[in-house]
Amino acid sequence: MYRMLAALSLACAQLAHAHDFWLQPQDFWIDATAATPFTLQVGHGSYRQRSPIPMRRIERLDAIAPDGSTHDLRARLRLGGERDDGDIAFETKGAYVIVLQTDDKAESHLPSIRFNDYLRAEGLTPALAQRERTARLDADGSENYRRVAKAIVRTGESGDASDAAITKPIGLPLEIVPERNPYATPHPSTLPVRIVYEGRPLAGALVKLTDLAHDAEPFESHVTDAQGRAEFTLPETGAWLLNVVWTKPKPSGENTDFETVFSSLSFGFAAR
Repeated sequence: MYRMLAALSLACAQLAHAHDFWLQPQDFWIDATAATPFTLQVGHGSYRQRSPIPMRRIERLDAIAPDGSTHDLRARLRLGGERDDGDIAFETKGAYVIVLQTDDKAESHLPSIRFNDYLRAEGLTPALAQRERTARLDADGSENYRRVAKAIVRTGESGDASDAAITKPIGLPLEIVPERNPYATPHPSTLPVRIVYEGRPLAGALVKLTDLAHDAEPFESHVTDAQGRAEFTLPETGAWLLNVVWTKPKPSGENTDFETVFSSLSFGFAAR
């Protein structure tokens, strides 16, 4: 019995990891005008793979330029390509934020124990409390969900003028907003972030930092404070992923119980 419960807990943890979704450029630092391919990734560790998401679910793929202008990149998508899902290239030097947003048509339906363990693994304590309040902890759980992903790509030498594109919210349903440019010079030792949900700071959210070269478990995790802030160690090498999940109950009578958003921010440094 103990082994069976342990295996079930492990499976639930792996299930929670499988929800993570992000933009993975081949290179986060590129020469100006050079193109770099990217893939859409989902999962971690042995469950990591190219995302099979269909084109019809992609609502937005934009680049926020250093001057704050927005450029539609959907024409550069080629989902399910042999080696990548598209590419990006920019003529102006600086730091760009690549933004992808899906619709909320995807659904997840899980048995009660797996759904509850998923809520615990992602720090979704208000949803657990709501299920307890309504005597539904033993009921199957379901959600509609969307995914939003940002990636910070640096072209040429990045200066202070490009920070604004990185450190300002851009209106995503759930958003990880760095309060400092991770590519600043000199290299910062920490990366403070704000989590914004539906336009407001989000307190009590579990935010995870993962080393994408060793991604079976998070490198560091923090819960946001009353102002929606958390601070992470900022390594000097490698490719990194921040991710957060949040959910809210849907009105009774809907096909699913919750409306969930999975949000990520990827960035990385040139090899030394």
